[in-house]
Amino acid sequence: MRLLLSTLLLALGAGAGTAAQAQNCGSGGGTTVCLVANGAAGQVQLNWTISGAVNGLEVYRSATANASDRSRIASLAKTATSYSDASASTGTPYWYWVRFMTPVGSYNSGPATASSGGNCAPTALTPNINVNGIWTQTASASVSAGDAAILGPQPVSGGMWSWNGCGTAGGAREQTVRPTAACTATATYTNACGAKSLQQFSIGIAGPMRNITSMQMSKEMSPGWNIGNTLDATPTETSWGQPLINQALMNGIKSAGFKSIRLPVTWTPHVDANDNIDPVWMARVTQVVKYARNAGLYVVMNLHHEGGWLDDTTYAAQPANNARLTKLWTQIANNFKDYDDYLLFAAMNEVGKQNTVWGAPKDPEWLSVQNGYNQVFVNAVRATGGNNAKRHLVAQAYETNIDISYASAVLPADTIANRLFFEIHYYDPYDFTINGNSTMWQWGATATNPTETWADEPYVDAEFQKMKTRFVDQGVPVLMGEYGAYLKPAYPGMAPYRKAWAQYVTRSAWLHGLVPMWWDTGEMIDRVTGAVKTPDEISTIVNATK
Repeated sequence: MRLLLSTLLLALGAGAGTAAQAQNCGSGGGTTVCLVANGAAGQVQLNWTISGAVNGLEVYRSATANASDRSRIASLAKTATSYSDASASTGTPYWYWVRFMTPVGSYNSGPATASSGGNCAPTALTPNINVNGIWTQTASASVSAGDAAILGPQPVSGGMWSWNGCGTAGGAREQTVRPTAACTATATYTNACGAKSLQQFSIGIAGPMRNITSMQMSKEMSPGWNIGNTLDATPTETSWGQPLINQALMNGIKSAGFKSIRLPVTWTPHVDANDNIDPVWMARVTQVVKYARNAGLYVVMNLHHEGGWLDDTTYAAQPANNARLTKLWTQIANNFKDYDDYLLFAAMNEVGKQNTVWGAPKDPEWLSVQNGYNQVFVNAVRATGGNNAKRHLVAQAYETNIDISYASAVLPADTIANRLFFEIHYYDPYDFTINGNSTMWQWGATATNPTETWADEPYVDAEFQKMKTRFVDQGVPVLMGEYGAYLKPAYPGMAPYRKAWAQYVTRSAWLHGLVPMWWDTGEMIDRVTGAVKTPDEISTIVNATK
């Protein structure tokens, strides 16, 4: 399912040199195409970018925003990145799509809209929506099914209005709609000299929020899977060697037996100087969340990495960091406020004082600031209202460390009971699981020549028992948001021990009430097709939670 970037102002008209429109992206088959349409004298100029492989391209046009009304106007070489539509009628807004063929199927860019023209400049429109008696300058809002929203674009005089979509009708500037399903209303404004401007309003319907506690929800989420090194990569989604996330991957994760995904997202590289999130990036993250929900997966979405500013866990940095955390989560929460409770928000990722030794004693100041981040996160999300007033949220331990969590974690206060998870990560023993330079390749009771024995099976059980006692037994479920062990090519005999580790750790976590979520970067499930690449390892993880 593709998100329309309908919250952006789409200024159309008859003037040459119309301002560039925002990119409208669509993905599929491991490829993303982003389209821009610009009106000019006697034509509409289309330009697009392609990320991935395509076999062919086609351009489609429609006189409405409805894709079912469109028709093909050009077939182009796969290397093309532009097209000029000289057949467009002057002053009439058109919608355009680029259809791209990949080795696995055909897909569409997002729609872009513009009109050709002469010397009459279009009028800039300002969107406004009234919900519950409050006017807000916005082009998107969420209401309960059947409730009213008043659409009131400006200017208030000087031209003519026409509408379609969401049950709108007639030429009144203000339109009251009572949608029972998500919809898009389109207002067209014709100014005194005949130039047309267009504004789209996106009205979402709040999805159902079940009367279910976080503890009850946790029973439905095991096992879980991380889509790592992708939306958390910088500067782009593919920078760390992973392909674009697609629907086939989500379907494959679900078919393999996983019930939830953790979606690490790094936001800071995609903000402006005032921490406003790039709408194109927000649309891409939204698209990926929809892929997961289409597949029937729970989604745990977080702030991941963020360039280290959260790791300045000092009282001096705390006010600025709290303000920045609030602004980011307010934007994210507002974007997803109408999503149902299969989407969870997680505050942060592995935050700890920078330039300190992992596992060394912690200054109480650092712990206090990191605990405070959890409270700031909860406050910011709850303040956005809608479904976020009841959404299940995930607080995180300092460094996601079990021992620190057991001793010093402070759960944030909440405005609703039983809607909080707590998150830890587990990679013990480090030299076996993720230290690629280590010579340790055996683990556990079956090891014949172990180099370390401190993190064996009894240790695993003892660590997870701490979480059970401290949180699960008190009604707070625990996500083991990351865990994993990875093969060392220099030690081909490691595979049975890695399997033993995966089986025991997954099983122990599940038996102690934790939700295990394996960290993956494409080793076990093909990131393009969703096919299982290592069925023995996958079945080991999945079966350990039965």
